[in-house]
Amino acid sequence: MGDADPAGPVLDRDEVDRALARLGAEHEAIETSLLALQDHAGRRLLEGAELTGTTKERWSAAEASITLLWAYFDAYTAALRTAREIRARRRWSSREDLVELTELLRGESVTVAGSATATAHAPALTGPGRLSQSFSLAGLVDRMNELYASSLDMVVAADAVWSALPARIDLLAAELQRTRKLAHSVGVRPGEHPAGDDLERITRTLTRLREDVVSDPLAFWVPAPGSSAPGGGRPDTTVYDREARALEDVRREIDAVLTVRQDAEARLIKLRDVLSRADRTLAEARTARGEVLAKIAASEVPVVSGPPTVLQEQLVAAAEYRRQAQWHRLSPLLESLEQKAEDELLRARDSLTAVTAPLAVRAELRGRLDAYKAKVARHGLAEDPLLVERYDAARRMLWSAPCDLRVAEEAVLRYQRAAAEQLAAVRVPEQGGPQDRRGGQP
Repeated sequence: MGDADPAGPVLDRDEVDRALARLGAEHEAIETSLLALQDHAGRRLLEGAELTGTTKERWSAAEASITLLWAYFDAYTAALRTAREIRARRRWSSREDLVELTELLRGESVTVAGSATATAHAPALTGPGRLSQSFSLAGLVDRMNELYASSLDMVVAADAVWSALPARIDLLAAELQRTRKLAHSVGVRPGEHPAGDDLERITRTLTRLREDVVSDPLAFWVPAPGSSAPGGGRPDTTVYDREARALEDVRREIDAVLTVRQDAEARLIKLRDVLSRADRTLAEARTARGEVLAKIAASEVPVVSGPPTVLQEQLVAAAEYRRQAQWHRLSPLLESLEQKAEDELLRARDSLTAVTAPLAVRAELRGRLDAYKAKVARHGLAEDPLLVERYDAARRMLWSAPCDLRVAEEAVLRYQRAAAEQLAAVRVPEQGGPQDRRGGQP
């Protein structure tokens, strides 16, 4: 075998020694990695798990790859041992030894036999797997690195999912159980309250999710875009996160029901008080309407309706829900009743205001009349015949029953105009001297 051999130029002794040193270091690193993979917790879990789906398929390939890895490593070890033995024959290797070492170290001198099952499942460099393959030592190292990376990636991904999701699912399931017990204690049950139905759905989803994660963890793995490192990615927690949010919503609903249980009596008492005030206000409006009809003539007085019986019926139902501890039914009913009771009180007040409006108008006219009388008296015009006449006319209309507000308002306006004219005359001095106020206005 001369210099023209496909293996290339014959290595000298220094090149051989450097190649053996490099291959020895690679051998040690590969052995360390294989032993770490063999002892990896994820690999042990995969061996003992009942796998399904994507994980089952990829683990079959990974197992075959790991089997091939050890076969390749054994062949690599044997070749390295042979090379070292040849180099150890003589301190100064002969040309025949160097040619043999060159062929061994550079040529495709390593033949690896594999089982049909292993080669069928393991990924091949080129084309389908074969029962035996020949490699150079460098090519064998590259092949082992490739198989190791793909196997480790699968093992690390499965282990990451198993380390992350089942424990979180179990914690959420424990919280779910506590919430279910609390919900049951306040009457939130499936078929009777939406939150109870949600708890059943969350329970089914979490149970199914845990089973799927345990049997097919790779179905819940999201590889990192562009990452070539083994295990680059993250567990897919989409379903878990959605159910965790749903459980949090249910917990808030249960808390609302618990709050109802704690302050139900106080809220019922307040409701009764608001409805009682509304009834009293309506009663006052009905009384006022009779007074208005008797005292005010030619006035449109709105009819005052009675208290709505439906609110009283719902209040009775709320009290019954409280007595029977049906808090999930009481909660929405109380919220509805509180709003309706406030609306009813506002309606009663508006009704009273509308009914007493004519009396308010009469009171305003009376006040305006007396205010102008006091004003003209301060200016010495209290005894003015015109003002006295118009004041008396307006007063008779305002203090008689029934009072015609339209006519009475006209009488007050006539008095106001007359008073304004007299007051204006008093303020303007006569030509040539000051105004004499003692005689008054004729």
